[in-house]
Amino acid sequence: MGSKSNDKSTDADRLPFEPSSNRKKTEKKPAPAATSRPASSSSAAKRSPSANSAIPEVVSRRMIRRMALFCGVPTVLGISTFIVSYVVVTQELFKLPPTAVLLVSLGFFGLGVVGLSYGVLSASWDEDSAGSRLGWGEFRLNFGRMTEAWRSSKKSS
Repeated sequence: MGSKSNDKSTDADRLPFEPSSNRKKTEKKPAPAATSRPASSSSAAKRSPSANSAIPEVVSRRMIRRMALFCGVPTVLGISTFIVSYVVVTQELFKLPPTAVLLVSLGFFGLGVVGLSYGVLSASWDEDSAGSRLGWGEFRLNFGRMTEAWRSSKKSS
């Protein structure tokens, strides 16, 4: 019984678009009654759960801005690595081994991939709060939510 009260407290902490195992169970029960209705009403019933789980526009834009920043800057630096190394080699400023260019550009592109994930997880998922500038607190909160969801889906399967 203690786990049921714990589930209710975690539902209160969930965001409107965050999936919940309890919500899925309650939505599946009315489904047999919906099959006796006309096709238009059953298709509307199928759309309503996805509409409830959609990411709000404000949060989506916030995620896109952060992804563009945290992924865009390292990607531009990775591309500029090739341009700068070309200038260094053609102007014979100093000897530059090709493996150095490869490793530096690979590092920047790798940071870009990490920046994509950090951009999504560091954005505030609450519609009313913009979050902090770097988003470290939001990252920890959202990463905790994500790992908790993974663990609960692992236990249920």
